[in-house]
Amino acid sequence: MQLRPLGRSGLQVSPLAFGGNVFGWTVDEKLSFRLLDAWLDAGFNFVDTADVYSRWVPGHTGGESETIIGKWLHETGKRNRVVLATKVGKPMGDGKTGLSPAYIREAVEASLRRLRCDHIDLYQSHDDDQNTPLEQTAAAFADLIKAGKVRAIGASNFTAPRLAQAIDVAERLGLPRYECLQPLYNLYDRAVFEEALEPLCRERGIGVINFYALAAGFLTGKYRSAADASKSARGATTIQKYLNARGLRILDALDAAARKHNATPGQVAIAWQIARPSITAPIASATSLDQLDELTAAARLQLDPETIAALDAASAERPSSQQQQQQ
Repeated sequence: MQLRPLGRSGLQVSPLAFGGNVFGWTVDEKLSFRLLDAWLDAGFNFVDTADVYSRWVPGHTGGESETIIGKWLHETGKRNRVVLATKVGKPMGDGKTGLSPAYIREAVEASLRRLRCDHIDLYQSHDDDQNTPLEQTAAAFADLIKAGKVRAIGASNFTAPRLAQAIDVAERLGLPRYECLQPLYNLYDRAVFEEALEPLCRERGIGVINFYALAAGFLTGKYRSAADASKSARGATTIQKYLNARGLRILDALDAAARKHNATPGQVAIAWQIARPSITAPIASATSLDQLDELTAAARLQLDPETIAALDAASAERPSSQQQQQQ
């Protein structure tokens, strides 16, 4: 598999990242190990998690995903085959939150203990922290890189102005800068990324590893009506926003592309993202080996320019005049 450079970090990653939010949540330890083994066996090397996964589950405190990954790394000895990404900054309870130097130092040690390794390849700010000067956060990350505990840093959920400011601050001070961005992006959720973040990332050489690549499952075609959405807790809360004329138009285009390429709608949705020049590696999760097989096939699916153009048009925030006439 051809790997891709992650910004200017020197890291080389597969064109799809495995989202570790499911480990310890909807996937138990045994199946997590099988999924991670299968991911590497299929030629992929990129795994993304966060310290806060899965604190939202009743009885969990956070760190469950990192703990499972760490046990798998320890028992299999496969650390050198993985580009390992995690995050810091989301609330972990007891005032543990944000990007202050003291908390970053505390959080990275906790993540390293759970991951059972001596370094993190990509350490990301999970949220912007406007209460801590960017200079202080940049200096704290620089210390981690100098100590060999982190290889590169990234940002998640940053606005374009704040990302640009953070990069400018780091470069002005001669400190390591954010080398990648983790934004919300998929065929439905396009506008925020494409309007300001995408041009910035392309101009500054920032890698992009977008989350919600399948829009919480909507782009697989599983949910096509309110009745479908009500069949799952996720559907009842998240999918509703996609069930509108534009969302259904996107599903129709995915169906057509899937028939053309002998693929599934979900595979086409991911392949469309991988084909976009600004995207390094979308993040997607699997809770079964069958789902993982579908993901790996998606990463190898090559869409022709005509299909990409049709998907672009169908998912545009405002339909073209021709589409309006057809509706």
